[in-house]
Amino acid sequence: MSKQKFNLSGWALEHKALTRYLMVALMVLGIAAYFQLGQDEDPPFTFRAMAMRTYWPGASAQQVAEQVTDKLERTLQEVPYADKIRSFSKPGESLIIFQLKDSSPPEGVQQVWYTVRKKLGDIRPTLPGGVQGPFFNDEFGDVFGVIYALSGEGYSPAELKREADNVRQRLLRVKDVAKVELFGVQDEKVYIEISHRRLSQLGLLTG
Repeated sequence: MSKQKFNLSGWALEHKALTRYLMVALMVLGIAAYFQLGQDEDPPFTFRAMAMRTYWPGASAQQVAEQVTDKLERTLQEVPYADKIRSFSKPGESLIIFQLKDSSPPEGVQQVWYTVRKKLGDIRPTLPGGVQGPFFNDEFGDVFGVIYALSGEGYSPAELKREADNVRQRLLRVKDVAKVELFGVQDEKVYIEISHRRLSQLGLLTG
């Protein structure tokens, strides 16, 4: 005699009250769970990548690769949680992208970046003379939620920058604002014009 399989539909029809109770209970639990779900407009995410750019004016791509990039790469291999190291060398410039393993703890990433800076700072004296850097960028995770444009007719660039600095200081005091950057700021320049006649009198003008 074959064993009869359990029929869920038949059981539900035979126990209507219990079935309705279970359905209502599951619906209530589902609604309660929905309102307890975490919500975040910008969910926190740890970027495990750092870019290092080094300049050596006048050097060829081969010189940069052999005397700068290779040294930096060998040092980066000693950093904890090191995963991928990609490098690009061109005349006068070296770029290295350093990535950590996905298993690296998020709370320890900043400590790793400190270790990177310290180790590369220790070998800085061994790099050729004239090398500038390395310069680090580990702020890939920064996002800008709002961008404001500041303009003022009749104001000089210096006056606009002064007002923009004041606005920046006020925005930094707003709750949940972590960073405010200024874009398009024009650097101040000083032009000195000296009379050629006066230079001739002082004996500083030749030719």
